Amino acid sequence: QLQLVESGGGLVQPGGSLRLACAASGSTLNRYAIGWFRQAPGKEREEVACISSTGGRTNYADSVKGRFTISRDNVKNTVYLQMNTLKPEDTAVYYCAARWFECSGVVLTSSWGQGTQVTVSS
Repeated sequence: QLQLVESGGGLVQPGGSLRLACAASGSTLNRYAIGWFRQAPGKEREEVACISSTGGRTNYADSVKGRFTISRDNVKNTVYLQMNTLKPEDTAVYYCAARWFECSGVVLTSSWGQGTQVTVSS
């Protein structure tokens, strides 16, 4: 069964950068589209980026377009989220989750990782 583990979060100053990683085990990643989601205190979880199973298609939330880049390495079974020009409003717990092949599919509820905290503050 696919299991996802996020890493790379931390404390960063506004304008800084972080790269998150979503590492898969239990199954090869090349059949899954992977989405990055975030949830800030008191707010609903939102999807910020998604990449199709082949990497040929990516989607971004308007709030992160031009600042975040999602990529994947199917050999390493890992999906990355490069976050640049971070803002305090990017502070949240970031999660990754899987769908079959395309970002238009339903999230596989069993695939949610445990999350990694990103805090943007001076």
